Formats: sequence, C-alpha cells, structure tokens
Amino acid sequence: MMSFFFMLIFMIPLCFNFNMYWMVQMMLFFMMFMFMNMTVNIENFSNLSYMYGYDILSYGLILLSIWICILMMMASENLYKQDYYLSFFSFNLIFLLIMLYLTFSVMNLFLFYLFFEGSLIPTLMLIVGWGYQPERIQAGMYLLFYTLFVSLPLLLGIFYVFNEMNYIMMYFMKFFNFDLYLLYFCMLMAFLVKMPMYFVHLWLPKAHVEAPVSGSMILAGIMLKLGGYGLIRVMILIQEMSLKYNIIWVSISLVGGFYISLKCFCQVDIKSLIAYSSVAHMSMVIGGIMTMNYWGFIGSYILMIGHGLCSSGMFCLANINYERLYSRSLYLNKGMMNFMPSMSLWWFLIMSSNMAAPPSLNLMGEISLINSLLSWSWISMLMLMLISFFSAGYSLYLYSYIQHGKYHSGIYSFYTGVSREYLLLMLHWLPLNILIVKIDYVMIWF
Repeated sequence: MMSFFFMLIFMIPLCFNFNMYWMVQMMLFFMMFMFMNMTVNIENFSNLSYMYGYDILSYGLILLSIWICILMMMASENLYKQDYYLSFFSFNLIFLLIMLYLTFSVMNLFLFYLFFEGSLIPTLMLIVGWGYQPERIQAGMYLLFYTLFVSLPLLLGIFYVFNEMNYIMMYFMKFFNFDLYLLYFCMLMAFLVKMPMYFVHLWLPKAHVEAPVSGSMILAGIMLKLGGYGLIRVMILIQEMSLKYNIIWVSISLVGGFYISLKCFCQVDIKSLIAYSSVAHMSMVIGGIMTMNYWGFIGSYILMIGHGLCSSGMFCLANINYERLYSRSLYLNKGMMNFMPSMSLWWFLIMSSNMAAPPSLNLMGEISLINSLLSWSWISMLMLMLISFFSAGYSLYLYSYIQHGKYHSGIYSFYTGVSREYLLLMLHWLPLNILIVKIDYVMIWF
C-alpha cells in the first residue's frame, strides 16, 4: 500500500516538467494496471502496511478513483492546447488522487476524517481555478460551507469514540456498539451531506454547473462515493441506534429521490440535469445502506461504482457538446444527430446505462437495492417504482431533446468527434458493462 502512495508522491515532479502531461497519464495507467493485479482477501483486510490496508470495498473505490483521474486528464485536452496553467492542473489532480487513495485505504478513523476533508481543497481549486462562470466562487462557498458545517461534529464524534474505546482502527469497531443519540447524528450527518441526501443537496448542482469537465467528473465519480463509503464504515458503531432511527433517512431519501426526479424534467441546463439525476441515484444508495441488510450493502456498493462511471461519462458528453457550441442550454443543443451521428450512439449507450438497462452495473445495483428496500418495508415499493420510472423518463428526455429535432440556426461552423473523445467514452462505458461478468466477486464480499 505504501508503495503506491510513494509512486503518486514521486509523480508530482513530473507535473512541473515541460510537456509531461501525457506522461503523467501513462504513469497513472501503469499504476492502475499494477493495482488491478493486487490480491484482495475476501474476508478481511489485505496488504496491511503501517496504517493502510484494503478490503473489497476500498479496493473497488481506489480503482475507480485512479480510473476517473486518468479519464479526467484525457477529457481536459483543451487546457493542454491552450496551456492554461497546465502544470498546476496536473499537480492538483495528483494531489487529489493522493487524498482519495489515502481516504479509501487508511484504517484509522481520525486519518480517514483528515483525508476525507482534505480532498475538498483540490476540488475547490478545480472549481474556482478552471470553472467557466463568475458564479463559481459562490459554488465553491456552498461546497465548503455545507461540507465543513457538518464535519466538525463528526470530528468530535471520532474523538469521543477514541476516548471510550482507546483505539480507533476500523477493523476493531465490531467489538463496540454505542447507544447515544448525539453520537449517532454526529457520525451520520457529515456523510449524508457528502452523498448528498435530499434537503442538503443544494451545493451539488451549483458545484457541478460551475465546475470544469474534470471537476464535474471527479465530483460525480468519486466525491459522492466518499459519503457512501463513510456510512458503510461507521454504521457498525451505531447499529443499535440505526435500528430505531434509520427510518428517517430512508423516508427522506425515497421521497426526495422522487421529487428530484421530477425536478430533472424542469432543467434547461444539461449539466444541471445530470447533477440532479446523481442526487436521485444517490438517494437509493442511502436507502440501501440504511436498511442495514446484506442486499443493501452489496447494492449500494455496486451502484456507487456503476454511477461513478456512468455519471462521469455523461459529464464528458455534455462537455463535448459545450466545446462545440459554447452553451449548455437544452434549447441550443438540438439536432446533434445531424452533426455527430457517431456521438449519438455514445449518448444512447451511456444514457441507457443511466436508466439501469442491462448489462450495466447500475442494473445489478438497483435490483439489489430494490430487493433490500422491499424486504425492509413493502410500502417503499411505491416510491421505488416512481424513481425507476422517472429515471428512465429524464434519461429519454435528455437524449431525445439533444439528439433529435431541428438544429439551432446560430450554428455556423462545426467539427465532429475526434478519436480521443470516442476513446474517452469507450473507457467509461466498457468497464461499466463488462464488470457485470465478474459480479460474483462483489456478491460474496461482506
């Protein structure tokens, strides 16, 4: 585990070397390949070194982090062409990856908190430094204040746990169970805001709309998963309270997911629509984790990875259109099938994964989550039905609105997709639909 950490540290000087942008990406590809060949222990943590280690949960999310960072570099070629603070961008990206890698692999709860919050800084820099509109400052403030406001109680909760247990390693948490109201809310709220749960989701669409493509990809691909990962990890400490009070979060998530799905139909900004659809998907993940059963944990894990790839791909598609038309408005992005017929196929493939069509990971995740929530209470069927139906609805709405119809008369010069963009989309779509072949590895985890 330390070896990969040092590999990332030693990649930092490469960022500041002249013309080494693609070299950094190749090194990340190499790191990804090495990490894929690591052995994972099904029952326990493996590859323990110092305070690092991983089980299947961490392993999948670390792989996802490295993969999304590789694709972020590929998507940000415009910065490379214009040489827009390129070396600082690469450094920021590597620093972000280091933070994420440490967040998922560290076993000490306090250090987990430290890196969990530390990943905010490079994300904020991405939004404020490379965003498009002046409102990005406000979006950065939203992101910072929403997240920091609830993370101080989490820190106090961790200190209290350490005071009671005298150790704070994740592996040993199964020997303790706290029956305290305040601790329960302190431990959960930070992760629920990060997910984000309905009611505390306002920072997400703002941050997405103002972020550059790389910022949107990392936000959708990894940042939302930090919340789910944290929830799964701390749930073991507060089982007793969870049995009493989880109904609150499940209810808010299911009703909120339905509201947000309806809200998607009101959006006129492509990025905003994709961001709201992320909130709807994550509400199902929260519901699954909060039911505290086997299906729920499995489903939330699979859907987190599936959504990370799918949502990131959708933001890439939105950016490809933005680079042509310099607008994210649905009214101007029309009739794209006339200009980019091949890109239309990728829109269709990634949209179909978003609405959980087979053989995507999203389908497997949603089936597991529906299983989990129905076993928890059959009444949840009503909301699940609506969420699933409308998720197909807004995906179709977005696809048909952008691809079909008469194109905008203001378009006077155009170029179709380049091979880099097709490769980028393929690298999103292939893992998303091929990984289902090896889904048994995830199913026997836990």
